[in-house]
Amino acid sequence: MTKPLTLDMTDGDRAVYAERLAGWLPDRLIDVHTHVWLERFKSPRPPGAPARTVSWPARVASENPIEHLLATYEALLPGRRVTPLIFTSLVDNLDEANAYIREAARRTGVPALLFSHPAWSGAETVRRVREGGFLGVKSYLSLAPAYLPTGEIRIFDFFTPDQLAALDRHAAVVMLHIPRDARLRDPVNLAQLLEIEARYPRLQVIVAHVGRAYCDEDVGEAFRALAAARRLAFDISANANARVFRRLLEAVGPRRVLFGTDLPILRMRTRRICENGRYINLVPRGLYGDVSGDPHLREVSGAEAEALTFFLYEELLAFREAADAAGLDRSALEAVFYGNAAAMLERARAGLAGESPAEPGSGAP
Repeated sequence: MTKPLTLDMTDGDRAVYAERLAGWLPDRLIDVHTHVWLERFKSPRPPGAPARTVSWPARVASENPIEHLLATYEALLPGRRVTPLIFTSLVDNLDEANAYIREAARRTGVPALLFSHPAWSGAETVRRVREGGFLGVKSYLSLAPAYLPTGEIRIFDFFTPDQLAALDRHAAVVMLHIPRDARLRDPVNLAQLLEIEARYPRLQVIVAHVGRAYCDEDVGEAFRALAAARRLAFDISANANARVFRRLLEAVGPRRVLFGTDLPILRMRTRRICENGRYINLVPRGLYGDVSGDPHLREVSGAEAEALTFFLYEELLAFREAADAAGLDRSALEAVFYGNAAAMLERARAGLAGESPAEPGSGAP
């Protein structure tokens, strides 16, 4: 039986939401980026195995059952109707983890993505998606062949062209966490994003975390290079950089921006800063164990620690700053937080059911 989720809400947290977010957020939200898994799906990393992921997210939650995800919305976003798009985290037993996502989605009525493996053929990937009632796929660079150095992994190493072509025929959703140390500004990433846009015109690609552009230096000339793209969408999950959000809105407009959280990570109590192009999460001293060896975590204490709130609120506050600066009206906000995602998911449902999905940009419910 799932233990109840415990969130230590403070008066400061409640004030942030009530005074700065509650009146600004739309009533309906679709969170396109959430991880749901059980602890038993994971195993310790073998000694000597290459580390292709950062370690700090594991300090926030060892698991995130569907009940905890829904409870998080009730606690942190009261008064809002939130529909999550769920998928598993990177785990050792993908079949078991994907089966849990399928069961959780059917039980709660929320949409879901399959966590795919690059060893699967395109036909097998689509079969698994359709049989499980999924609307598309998520994958991760850690599943690329082990002989590849982390910094040399390309998008096509974990989303193969055969998979993308098969998914394209059904207008499926692809949640894409881009690889490589230079993140969004990396020329290989940019070239492959444009290639995907050109070769797969029905595929619905969501570039997660604004292309992992957490600091100003991660952007470079990316949006100028991506000017030719017309369909790539970007979610704002686990990003709290208002300047990056503003540049995103200026480059692609609000109709290709999607609300996402990366829960459960955004339950972390933190404020993110950047130093020399590297993001650092400031956290209360002692709350997340010994963080001395993690370059992305720094402890603070006293009044500075007491002022920290949830990462989710930091993300929303940063996006509000960017949205206000860009002059987004209510209609645009509702598109970002609900309508854009609703239209994408409906196109995927139609395409995977064998119907003719509406063309991208033809309108949102």
